[in-house]
Amino acid sequence: MADEMELLKEWIKTSKNIVFFGGAGVSTESNIPDFRSTDGLYNQEYAYPPETILSHSFYKKKPEEFFRFYRNKMLFPNAQPNAAHKALARLEQQGKLKAVITQNIDGLHQKAGSREVLELHGSVLRNYCEHCGRFYSLEDLMEKKELVPKCSCGGIIKPDVVLYEESLNQKTLEQSVRYISQADMLIVGGTSLTVYPAAGLIDYYRGNKLVLINMAATVRDGIADLIIKRKIGEALSEAVE
Repeated sequence: MADEMELLKEWIKTSKNIVFFGGAGVSTESNIPDFRSTDGLYNQEYAYPPETILSHSFYKKKPEEFFRFYRNKMLFPNAQPNAAHKALARLEQQGKLKAVITQNIDGLHQKAGSREVLELHGSVLRNYCEHCGRFYSLEDLMEKKELVPKCSCGGIIKPDVVLYEESLNQKTLEQSVRYISQADMLIVGGTSLTVYPAAGLIDYYRGNKLVLINMAATVRDGIADLIIKRKIGEALSEAVE
């Protein structure tokens, strides 16, 4: 492990165009549960499976059930950036990290100070009325007393998150492809790389410094140039010091 960490430090030191691609595991150290671990949302009991509740069709058919789950299980307003978020923000400040591409919707990268953050699945911090388009913050949404939040115009306020059955934002995808294809180092962390189309983005990397940081094995370990099986916060904070 020591040799792997020394190599990671050396690559970061000599790279000038680093991109980070991250998933739910980046935020678990901020006490936000992921989906697929033993304590994750997929392993808890609900009237409907989480992937059903978080689908566009379910949101339309059963908005009350959707928002009950969403408010209880998807919102963590008191969560704070952890060591991974802070290390990435420092890398950006040093001019080495060009972008963070995240599957997370919690806004913690920005809270830590990262500026160029591409949110593939949207953000709980942004909410819009489906009727008139008025913007509502997370605080606005949480202040709404009714289970299904309504705008002053009467429309439902929908979180700006990508639900199952919905397409990812094309502009965000194109920006992600551009950053990854131009990177001289790609660090992938906290993701099992099983959720597509997001996971397929790493195929656009053309360099020879692909680093996977994850506690468990991923389906793409075979193409990695360096694998580090440690908590992402520990590994990144040590590497960026």
